[in-house]
Amino acid sequence: MAADLWTALFIAILAAFTGYEVISRVPVLLHTPLMSGSNFIHGIVLVGAIVALGFATTPLEQAIGLVAVIMGAMNVTGGYAVTERILAMFDRSKRKGGGGP
Repeated sequence: MAADLWTALFIAILAAFTGYEVISRVPVLLHTPLMSGSNFIHGIVLVGAIVALGFATTPLEQAIGLVAVIMGAMNVTGGYAVTERILAMFDRSKRKGGGGP
């Protein structure tokens, strides 16, 4: 049991480090398309958390599943809000003196 916990902890730390390294090396020009793609993946993760919560049987599993669903929903919502703000910065029709239609 303890070995499984250490293995899971090691994988989580390794995934966090790898994710940080990959994202920190993305050029600024690619942030918006990458954010849109990650929002799609986070939506799939949210569906997976909902399914896992549906199969939870013990109160501990249900609590962890509920936290996963809440955090996943916050992540998806926040990601779409940030993407919306980034795309609004590039909308020429809303700029002052843009002369757009």
